[in-house]
Parts: sequence; C-alpha cells; structure tokens
Amino acid sequence: MGKAQKISRRNVLKSGAGAAASAGLAPLIMGADSGKASRPNIVLLITDQQSATMLSCAGNEYLQTPAMDSLARNGTRFERAYAADPVCVPSRFSMMTGLMPSACGYTDNASGHRKAVPEKVVENGLGWLIRNAGYETAYGGKVHLPKGMNAQNIGFDYFCRDQRDKLAKECAEFIRRDHDKPFFMVGSFINPHDICYMAIREHAGKDYNIVKLAEGMKRPDGVSDKEFFAAHCPPLPDNFGVPEHEPEAIDRLLRMRQFRIHAREAWSEEMWRWHRWAYCRLTEMVDRQIGQVLRALRESGKEEDTVVIFVSDHGDHDSAHRMEHKTAPYEEAARIPFIVSHKGVTPGERVEETHFVNTGLDLLPTICDYAGVKPPKHLQGRSVRALAEGRRVSAWPDQVCAENQIGRMLRTDRWKYCVYYDGKYREQLNDKEKDPGEMVNLAPDPDYRDVLNEHRRRMYRWMKRIDDRIGLEYVVRPGQA
Repeated sequence: MGKAQKISRRNVLKSGAGAAASAGLAPLIMGADSGKASRPNIVLLITDQQSATMLSCAGNEYLQTPAMDSLARNGTRFERAYAADPVCVPSRFSMMTGLMPSACGYTDNASGHRKAVPEKVVENGLGWLIRNAGYETAYGGKVHLPKGMNAQNIGFDYFCRDQRDKLAKECAEFIRRDHDKPFFMVGSFINPHDICYMAIREHAGKDYNIVKLAEGMKRPDGVSDKEFFAAHCPPLPDNFGVPEHEPEAIDRLLRMRQFRIHAREAWSEEMWRWHRWAYCRLTEMVDRQIGQVLRALRESGKEEDTVVIFVSDHGDHDSAHRMEHKTAPYEEAARIPFIVSHKGVTPGERVEETHFVNTGLDLLPTICDYAGVKPPKHLQGRSVRALAEGRRVSAWPDQVCAENQIGRMLRTDRWKYCVYYDGKYREQLNDKEKDPGEMVNLAPDPDYRDVLNEHRRRMYRWMKRIDDRIGLEYVVRPGQA
C-alpha cells in the first residue's frame, strides 16, 4: 500500500478547533473511549455517475453487479435516495459536510473551483468528526471537492490517488492489515463516470486513453452489428423522447456544452443503445473493483465488525429524454444507489421504499451515528441507521429536496416539482404514480393548480429554512401567476 500522508489538525488548520467551537459547530463525542468492541469499522464506497437503476439487484437485467448485490443481500437498499445536487463537486461537498451546496454558494463544478470553502466548514469535515471520536480515518481515490478542501484537511490520511484497479488493491490492503482502533475508510472509485467521454469523443473526434471507455464500448467478439442490437444491446427506455412542455432551461443547459445538444439532436437510436451498453459495462467494471474490497473484509474476518455504506455522487441520464451526462433533475441523474450493510445486524435483502434520503444531508449523520458522534447541531440531515436496521423512526421528512445549476427539485410521495431560474415553462410538475418517466409536465395545466401551489409552498418553506439565497431569487411563491 502507498504511504499514508500523516496529518494533524493543528498543522493543517492554523486556527485549531477554537473557531469551530466559538461558532457553535464543534461536535459532541459520545463514547469516544468506548473501544473497538462497541463501535464498528466503517467503510464508505463511492462510485461516480451511477444511477439507482444500475444494479442487477434493482431489477436491471442488462448488467450484473454481484459485489453491490451482496451488500444489498446483507443490508438495506434505499429506493428513494437522492443526491443533494446531481453533479460531482456540489454533491461530494455535501456528503463530506452535511450541508446543501447552496450553503456555500456552489451550483456546479466551476463554482466549486472558484470559491473557497469557509474554514469553519473545513474544520467540521467528516474525517475530523470521526477521527476525533477515536477512529483511524483514511481516504483513497477520487476527491473532487471545492477549492480549499481536500481529503487531508477534512481529517483523512490520503493513501491512494488512483481511482481504479490500484485503488481497489490498496483499499484491500488497508483492510487486511492490523489496526489498533476502529477505522473509517473511504474508497472513491471513478467509474462508471468514463461514460461521459462517449459523447465528448464522438463530437470532438478525440480519443481518451486515460479512461476505460474503449473497453466499455467493446462489443462481444464474433457478433455482427445486427445480432448485437437484436440480442445484446439494451433497448431504449420508455421515456426516450423529449417531453412536451419541457422547461427551456434544460435545453439551455445542453447548449452550454455542444456535445450534449449534439447527442440529443443528432445521435441515432443505435448510438443511444450503444451508449447504454457501455454504461452497463463500466458499471460492471467498478463492481469488480468493489468486489476486491469486500473480499478483503470477508477473508480478514472483519466483515461482521464493519458497516459498509455504498453510494454514488449522482447518476447519468442514460438516454432518458435523449440525454446523457448529468445535472438536470430528471430521476436518472438525481436518484442514486444507497445501501447500508452490516452483516448480522441489518436485516438483509431489505428494500426501503417509503422514506426519502438526501445523501448529501443524511450520509454524514449516519456515519456519525455508527461512530458514536453527535453531528453539529446546525445540520439538517438525519441518520438512516434505524431505518437500515429495520427499526421504527418518528417524524421522518415527507419530502426530499435537491439543487442544481439551473433550478431546484422537490419530491413528495406522489409528485415531483422543479422550478428553474429562467425560461419558458419555468416550472415542472410530474405525477410519479402515473408518469414515472417524467414525460408529462402538468405545471401548465389549470386542473393541477392546487397541487402546484402546495409544492410551491413546500419549496419556499424549504428554501427559507436552509437560507437558500440563490434559489430564493427565482422561486415561485404560492399563488403566483
């Protein structure tokens, strides 16, 4: 394994813990000296750009994900889990801080690179919260956090820069070695993110040798084009078309990057299906890497002493609405896999279909719960541990909200509401019961005005609650024409 970079909070943060304490952000440690026997090891496995449907245990017959499925077999898979923002930097910022991206003004990757994270937020990064509870904390793989924030200064030893096969090997080596205290290890893998380069490459005519796209696009040996599309390639989804009354902001989003609008307007159906094929293969690739990590847990005898949490930062549109990549709040990009697995403790093969999860808000409190730490009081999220272990919870939120570069999303049991910063059809309302593919925008329909106003009220209350100053500039108030 590569050398871990040893760090101290005092050296990294010159002001020490005083600033966080004076700001009321310092965590309360519960049972920090209780020892390894009472607190499990924690392994957080992150993939990049994996939609909730990209698991064979979720019913996808066009790929096989035995490693991820094994986590679901021994744990709880949350069907209503959403990213805080369906794009890398804002989503990862939220997972490491428990804050919505708007709390620091992040709307996309570019804003994260421009604006530094406030020091008091860095001081309360996830690694510090768990390290100060007596855990060994280590992070390997993709980081992609905003300016001024990295694995080291949020409390981790950073042990591996690779994001692929070498990362899997070094994660396994970290797990197998002896530890004198419980550990919290993050393994952050890049795939199936390489699917991004298919549209980029096709539009620009460039190859990308550093990625595994070519391997993912490879068709079965000895199979003709006709047979490939007839017997092997996934079909187009039911919501392949562009919805009527689609908000103009989505078209503008695609036109910001010409390869995206080119794919929507110029790709053949066969090209879209090939894209889906490659997405499946890249997902299988990262599943094999995760399998190496899980094998190390079993073979080292640490599986029953370790909670494994599996999540992705966001999904991919995967040809829905003739789109690839991410960012827009359609389900394929916004809804992500989320599994909590503690063999012998979580019930196993449990699918949680009722409660909403915002992984940006709820992941940090969940990890704190397992480590015996009270998270900072100002956070909005809740631990899902009780849900994962099949226990009852009270007063769980009946909605989940997300942000993105062009708007805000709110999901309730039956309905999904989005409001966009500008453009024609600035609101979007979908009946998820009758229209799971989000093809019919009901916002312009006067018959649904009461539902629309109820979700306007909910959205406005949420934005006020979290002080979302960006969204409050364009939110539609209840009753507003």
